[in-house]
Amino acid sequence: RMEGQGSYALPTGTEYRGALRDGMFDGEGELLFPNGGTYRAIWHRGVPTQGKYTFADGLEYRDKKWHYCDGYDRRFYTEICSGLKPAGISQLTNLDPPRKIPVGCYDCGDGFYNPETRVIVDYKRRFLRNADDDEHEWIIRTCRKAWDETTEHKPKP
Repeated sequence: RMEGQGSYALPTGTEYRGALRDGMFDGEGELLFPNGGTYRAIWHRGVPTQGKYTFADGLEYRDKKWHYCDGYDRRFYTEICSGLKPAGISQLTNLDPPRKIPVGCYDCGDGFYNPETRVIVDYKRRFLRNADDDEHEWIIRTCRKAWDETTEHKPKP
């Protein structure tokens, strides 16, 4: 079994780096996600006992009093750090400029969604999953799409 300091690559593309004991995460270690986010934690027998998630852009998630992009302050983290754009110029995503979406597809947050094939691929065009009916409806209703038409959030009927 894995023991000591090391790394372990999961099939999802996530990598663990840190202490291992009896084949489990145990001690200080971090998960490195394909989207660039990291989760640093103290692990005990494969379960995190305390930890902190940091997004790829450096924003740290807070469990309590989380006000990022809520109803009171809808700025993206890059806007908080760098300021707002002039009136009339909208920032559509936290990335500026935003990713170019393939024709006929949607940007669903962890990749691109093709509604014809109902397949979601990551931003490097590798297969992630097939969308079920609920996810398909949510993506169509809320996500940014490739063609010139503003997509606004529409409540579920």
